[in-house]
Amino acid sequence: MAALGLLGAALAGCGTGAADAPAPKPKAKAAVVASPSPKASAAAPGPKPARVPAAPPTMAPGPNGLTPVYTHRAKSAEKVVALTFDADMTADQGPRAARGEHFDNPELIATLRRLKVDATVFMTGRWAEEYPDQAKSIGGDPRFEIANHSYSHYAFATPCYGLPTVAGPDQASDVQRAFDAFRDAGAVNVVPYFRFPGGCYDDAALRALAPAGVTAVQWDVVSGDAFAKDPDAVADQVLDGVKPGSLVVMHCTRSAAPVTEQAIRRIVPELRARGYRFVKVSELMRR
Repeated sequence: MAALGLLGAALAGCGTGAADAPAPKPKAKAAVVASPSPKASAAAPGPKPARVPAAPPTMAPGPNGLTPVYTHRAKSAEKVVALTFDADMTADQGPRAARGEHFDNPELIATLRRLKVDATVFMTGRWAEEYPDQAKSIGGDPRFEIANHSYSHYAFATPCYGLPTVAGPDQASDVQRAFDAFRDAGAVNVVPYFRFPGGCYDDAALRALAPAGVTAVQWDVVSGDAFAKDPDAVADQVLDGVKPGSLVVMHCTRSAAPVTEQAIRRIVPELRARGYRFVKVSELMRR
């Protein structure tokens, strides 16, 4: 079993399977329909049916049914990049929030909106419970999508940066609890993607997570914004690492990543000047 940390993981195999088609039903006898009169034919057409948005793409399970892992769009011919933001809050940090610690970053979200940047927010269920209005706002904005970062932000494999651990039998239910929290907050744009807390996982975690039916999403560019104090250093690290098809990991937590919003104000225009376009993970995976 291989453990992977903050630098991401190799792309798991993907494929598609097809279910057996149902047997055809006997054809009903055609009804006789009168031809419409010229007057009826000239009537204005009815409203077009609403367009149903395409389901977000996912990867097929890996070998032996393991949860698949996506890191970036390899060898992309297009200059597209996915900025992702982890909204971290562990299950036991409620008292710290009650004392005034900020695990959210509304200014960052406002800047992404002002700069018209599509992005994916990997949110913990505990964060959604603490900030339900923000979770609903982010999850109701078509520029964003919410993906799952577990409920508890406890580790799914050890060692993992000192995080407490979710027991294997409880891992799939921890993920489902986060999806329930998003629903309870009223978030709409929720995608079936999951990011391991700390980026830590092994084959046992991929096996335990299989019942959740998610695609695990890692990254190929580490921003270094966690606990950083210099926004230019964060921006330099992202700008130096991005390639066509890259997937960048950043954070949406004021207390743990206080300079991310400032870094974004430099990252976005500089990447656009290089010809890059910002996409959500679902679009990057679909390309």
